[in-house]
Amino acid sequence: MPHDTTLIGTVVAGLGVAFLMGALAHRLRISPIAGYLLAGIMVGPFTPGFVADTGLAMQLAEIGVILLMFGVGLHFSLKDLLSVRRIAVPGAVLQIAVATALGIMLGLWLGWSIEGSAVFGLALSVASTVVLLRALQARDMVETEKGRIAVGWLIVEDLVMVLALVLLPAMFGDLGDEGGSAALLQSAGIVLVKVVGFGAFMFLVARRVLPWVLHWVAHSGSRELFRLAVLAIALGVAFGAAVIFDVSFALGAFFAGMILGETQLSRRAAEETLPLRDAFAVLFFVSVGMLFDPKVLVEQPGPVLATVAIIVFGKSIAAYALVRAFGHPNQTALTVSVSLAQIGEFSFILAGLGVGLEVLPETGRDLILAGALLSILFNPIFFTLMVKRIRTAEPLLDDRAQAAADAACNAGVVLIGYGRVGSHIGSLICGRGEGLTVIEDQKDMAAAARAAGATVIVGDATKESILRQAGIEDAATLLIAIPEGVEAGAVVRKARAINPKLVIVARAHSDEEVADLVRRGADHVVMAERETAARMAERAMLTLA
Repeated sequence: MPHDTTLIGTVVAGLGVAFLMGALAHRLRISPIAGYLLAGIMVGPFTPGFVADTGLAMQLAEIGVILLMFGVGLHFSLKDLLSVRRIAVPGAVLQIAVATALGIMLGLWLGWSIEGSAVFGLALSVASTVVLLRALQARDMVETEKGRIAVGWLIVEDLVMVLALVLLPAMFGDLGDEGGSAALLQSAGIVLVKVVGFGAFMFLVARRVLPWVLHWVAHSGSRELFRLAVLAIALGVAFGAAVIFDVSFALGAFFAGMILGETQLSRRAAEETLPLRDAFAVLFFVSVGMLFDPKVLVEQPGPVLATVAIIVFGKSIAAYALVRAFGHPNQTALTVSVSLAQIGEFSFILAGLGVGLEVLPETGRDLILAGALLSILFNPIFFTLMVKRIRTAEPLLDDRAQAAADAACNAGVVLIGYGRVGSHIGSLICGRGEGLTVIEDQKDMAAAARAAGATVIVGDATKESILRQAGIEDAATLLIAIPEGVEAGAVVRKARAINPKLVIVARAHSDEEVADLVRRGADHVVMAERETAARMAERAMLTLA
């Protein structure tokens, strides 16, 4: 062709092969992330056939990181960030110290210098933004207490890595050779000034300008212009933060999202960026796979296993112990520790910088890439095991006694899920003085339901024992407000088997989910699009009459 198609080829190959491998992974009932990583290996330089441009893939993946952190910031307020500072700041710093120490020991055992071992350990200490947030979002944990702690922990890790990326050239590059400790202190001071300057700019200037711009665009009535404004703000602030203030793209996008999250348009902004966010997040995993050389698994199995052990077990145990030491429950400690049991984008940057400065041997970079791919591959499995562990180890607490004490207030209505939809249902029912029993597996949401006046059972609604504890045998109505269609179908089937006379009302997001829920025994299935259309048509008929 007469023009360069490298970018187009990379995008087409990355998304196309990722779709095929992701669909295969879904068919085999494993995480689609495994398929995306395999797709990256298939289009990477270490396997035969088509080879995508690795540099372009990494830049496209960075856009995914920006949009993902922007989306998290939209749901995260400054109050939420400050509320976890007492555990996120010391916890993240101490966990980085433990992981770095473990990496140093492994590096010295392999015969590397102390400097190279330190860079290696530092690269193993920081978690991947994309993997952590995708795992939390898939389980609706971002807005829970444990989710806020994990995200706050991640922000602190990002800040430490920003400092490390600036100090490493000063310590081991030409500047370090010439200026010594004075140059190091000067670089550290410049970084501190830039970070403080970025924070001041965002909260003194951008906090007033960005919401005004978004409201002005919203009032223009153009959905296309609104979507463009949201993307321009997310990408523009992230790029400006990196170029002007030398902070990471991810950190800049997070602060942009957090500022816009205080406006009434935050939900709409999140919805407009969702499709691009998902597509570019997939490209991130493809880019990780492209960097991986499978030969390292055969040539260095021992060091690879040791590296993965530090990432998966060393970091997790340290994080678990630190969260428990700060007085948080086992559920929160497990969530944070499993969330951090992987490495990602900052690790690649540190590894590349270490090799470029001739501090870290190329073998170290290969081990970091292998550890990243394997830890990302295993992380969804660990998350699933963690959720099952939480639900079996802490399913009830004192809810059995509370349910018995509040039984007189129960009017026979059971609600599954107290999230965005369930909380509205609960407020309407409890606001009228009616009795309501809520089944919720997230403790902070359960606390909100209890505060609203509902009887609360903390546990997994797909388990028959939890449904019976909620009094499903004698209930008149079951309302299923959880968004997961598969879990909702399992609840419908078990509830119908326990109480054939029960009236079951569930929510769905597609015609396929509606058909599945009806087939399993639901009496009424509510789909948002249909209900909106029906109400609008009803209003139109009243006007015509």
